[in-house]
Amino acid sequence: MNKGAVKRILVRGPNWLGDAVMCEPALGGLQRLFPEAKITLLVKPAVADLFAGHPALTRVLTYDSKGRHMGLSGKWALAGELRQQGFDLAILFQNAFEAAFLTFLASVPRRYGYATDGRSLLLSDPVAPPDRRTLVHQVHYYWDLLKPLGLTGDPAEPTLVVSPEEEQAMAGRFAKGGLTESDIVVGINPGSTYGAAKRWLPERFAEATERLCRTVCESGDRQVCVVIFGAKGEERLGREIAARLTSRSLVLSGATTIRELMAAVKRCALLLTNDTGPMHIAAAFKVPVVAIFGPTDWRTTSPFGDAHAVVRQPVDCAPCLLRECPIDHRCMTGVSVDQVYEAAAKRLSGSSGLFGSFGSNQTNPTNQINQPNILDGVTVFLDRDGTLNYDPGYLKIAADLKLLTGVGPALARLRRAGARLVVVTNQSGVGRGIITLKDLEAIHARLQGLLEQQDAALDAIYFCPHHPNDGCHCRKPNIGMVERAVSELQVDLRRSYLIGDHARDIQLAHRVGAKAILITSEPVDSQTLGRLEAEQALPNIVAKSMTEAVDWILADAAKSASERERRERQES
Repeated sequence: MNKGAVKRILVRGPNWLGDAVMCEPALGGLQRLFPEAKITLLVKPAVADLFAGHPALTRVLTYDSKGRHMGLSGKWALAGELRQQGFDLAILFQNAFEAAFLTFLASVPRRYGYATDGRSLLLSDPVAPPDRRTLVHQVHYYWDLLKPLGLTGDPAEPTLVVSPEEEQAMAGRFAKGGLTESDIVVGINPGSTYGAAKRWLPERFAEATERLCRTVCESGDRQVCVVIFGAKGEERLGREIAARLTSRSLVLSGATTIRELMAAVKRCALLLTNDTGPMHIAAAFKVPVVAIFGPTDWRTTSPFGDAHAVVRQPVDCAPCLLRECPIDHRCMTGVSVDQVYEAAAKRLSGSSGLFGSFGSNQTNPTNQINQPNILDGVTVFLDRDGTLNYDPGYLKIAADLKLLTGVGPALARLRRAGARLVVVTNQSGVGRGIITLKDLEAIHARLQGLLEQQDAALDAIYFCPHHPNDGCHCRKPNIGMVERAVSELQVDLRRSYLIGDHARDIQLAHRVGAKAILITSEPVDSQTLGRLEAEQALPNIVAKSMTEAVDWILADAAKSASERERRERQES
């Protein structure tokens, strides 16, 4: 494509507020690809307001599907309006057939979009969507659509803009509600227009918020106020929660435009929320978010960036993506007030300039937070069954996965020291037909969820689904899974460890140059060591538990750091 010849670009944006925010980095990427082109965004009215004044856009057009663009005649009229604009290129971030059909009718010569919804023939340049088994965050999903056009690098965090006038108007509205400029504003968004299944319990929202406000007030001389957000129809929910609070509160449920919502959210020091559009708006304004996830997939739609926390209860049936729970809503009822409060306290205590540290996480008995991260740049590879969780043979049901004693706290110590945690696991049960890939996905979701609750989240899980007789390159002790990690995560194998409970784990460590830790509760006598040596599976250390393995890694890393410092002093 001759990029210099592209003068007018039409972008069909997503329909949902949160998706539109996650699409924002891709708009900046598109402007970078075509700096001289005029970019027009076509979206539904609510999303149009979101992007008013966005620097990457020349114009925002509204697609009024419930008004003048309703029905076939309305769409034909819209296509005619677009045809008159003379667009050279259309980028379809919306995946629907209709988006491709409209740009085809509008005679846009180049039409880029994912080959979804049976629309490939209507696209001049269909792009293959990511493999469904590869979980991609929506920010990357939109960004990656532009890679065939030459976009490189990684997306920045979404960014939105409001004008000074809009901020001043909202400040005046806050003042009328009793808020001062010096107040710490805690925002909560307890509703969800998507459906009741995404809603955490209102009384728990109130209790967690009340505890947080009380702790903030006790920690300093600044006042705290709660602002409750919500869509039209959620006014009663907002009032009910406000009635449970002793802190000052302002209910804005159903009482803001999109632009007013943006200005109000930007004023918050923290937002407690379900998985909703305002969650992404807050993240785009760099407001720390504590997001409670239930039926939706936190791996693809969580708030983008490092300042946020996801709180969830790992259950077999999540993510189900259902609007209403057909059983007992266990994904939400399992999320406790303590979990949400502690995540919120941690985010607020880390917000620069707000107030002193506070809450249950304000101290650390080993002072590890203030110590250098001696495992920065280090990757710890982990076997799964028998190393992280009890091994029942072939684990078939996610609910049956139980972490071994001490695994969570031990891995959390590695995380705090700066290490990345990567699981590499043989799962021949898939190849043997014992479990399905969907079963395995649910098992790994539970594993990740249980570890997340203990601040020990995994960075990646790689698995070999093949039958042992397939002769694949990935089944341990072959190195395929580690090679993928090196490629995708930029792992430095010279600074890596591997923890496992089987000879093949140690053999893999030797093949890739990682230091090896064998976990076994059985006594290791000279005969056992001889057998391991004969199998080329002699580890650097034998540990009885994950706690002991982590102790050794931290000590080894400290020793290596000390040796590096000594060499540097000698060289200087």
